[in-house]
Amino acid sequence: MTPRPTIHDVARTAGVSVATVSKAINGRDGVAPATLAHVLGVVEELGYASSLVATSMRRRRTNVIGVLVAEFEPFALQLLQGVSTALQGTQYDVLAYAGSVSAGEHRGWEQRSLSRLGGTLIDGAIVVTPTSTPADASVPIVAIDPHEGPDGPSTVSVINVDGARAATEHLIALGHRRIGHLRGRNDLISAQQREQGYRSALAAAGIPFDPALVAEGGYRAADSTAGAHALLDLPHPPTAVFAANDLSALEMIRVAGERGLRVPADLSVIGFDDIPDAASHVPQLSTVRQPLTEMGAAAVRVLLSMLDGGDREDVRMPAELKARESTAAPGR
Repeated sequence: MTPRPTIHDVARTAGVSVATVSKAINGRDGVAPATLAHVLGVVEELGYASSLVATSMRRRRTNVIGVLVAEFEPFALQLLQGVSTALQGTQYDVLAYAGSVSAGEHRGWEQRSLSRLGGTLIDGAIVVTPTSTPADASVPIVAIDPHEGPDGPSTVSVINVDGARAATEHLIALGHRRIGHLRGRNDLISAQQREQGYRSALAAAGIPFDPALVAEGGYRAADSTAGAHALLDLPHPPTAVFAANDLSALEMIRVAGERGLRVPADLSVIGFDDIPDAASHVPQLSTVRQPLTEMGAAAVRVLLSMLDGGDREDVRMPAELKARESTAAPGR
């Protein structure tokens, strides 16, 4: 292996002192503009990279934004794409960190992740669907799909009640009256608001709420399996299901197919998120689109503002109904 270039190699090649190189790469005063450009050119030419940890300790800035997710699933990946795009052309790089892929208790993964990264490797963090509100963080935080309300960190989310109401109204307009709901994670505001939107649409249409038609989904396919079976095991199963996210909706379709039911001929299914698999699935999944890349970009804007001394901020974005092939008029 070729040895990594050192600061002494940079100084020797540039014909300057090690102290001048140190000032140049750490952004300190005392280096003429022409010398600065020359040294940085040599740094790039040699591929020299000073220790991120050492540099951050000296400057108290790393110029790195952390994106903390539980795991790299489709929802998080689309948000990460928006973050990455928004940071192009800025001084910041992105560090994506999955906090709950290892064995053990996953609740509180964001707090553990922040304690490992905050203040040493990252200047600020965007935390996606946290299991709890990070307390006493050493860096500014923006939460996407927050765990709690306005007393926590800055937040970016979609207007969940309106989106869920639109999904349920879509099923009602098709003629469905027995509509099930696979709810999301109980600890997230988004899941509570989506169930609220579901109930609101039923009430507006004069359809009595039936608690038997609500089953646990948990926002993950594996967590939705039991709930999907429970809905279909009812003496009078639903003719349509609104799932709180697309992963649960796709699992609902899989379970229905396993039981010999056709979607949408025997069961209509609609989700929430509009992840890439929604449009590529057969049948294409009807869903409510969250502007995920735009939400990632908004989180960047809020976080950079906070790093410049700005106040906390809550951003709410509209959701959009995407009616596709998995919903139709009831066939039974």
